[in-house]
Amino acid sequence: QVQVVESGGGLVQPGGSLRLSCAASGSIFAIYVMSWYRQAPGKQRELVARIDRGGTTNYLDSVKGRFTISRDNAKNTVYLQMNSLKPEDTAVYYCYTDLAAAQERNTRRAYWGQGTQVTVSS
Repeated sequence: QVQVVESGGGLVQPGGSLRLSCAASGSIFAIYVMSWYRQAPGKQRELVARIDRGGTTNYLDSVKGRFTISRDNAKNTVYLQMNSLKPEDTAVYYCYTDLAAAQERNTRRAYWGQGTQVTVSS
């Protein structure tokens, strides 16, 4: 069974930094894409950053230059370094993984974490 667990959220002042982590565990054959999404109250969930197995990254325009996504394939972990945080970054941040479990190596499935709250406020 696969589990995806995020950590690192919290309350930070505008201009501050936070680092989110997300670890996938269980019987995993391969992880292809790891991403961070966020959802603010009353808004749709949006893709913040994405990284594939080869390290290619994509970012939401509003976070370019402030957020950095990275991954450690040996630890099945993805990180989101968030700098120069703004109040509009306040949201629940979700980790998304596209992976194949060990017992079904030819099938890629999506797994989501439970979410971690990020609040940017003075």
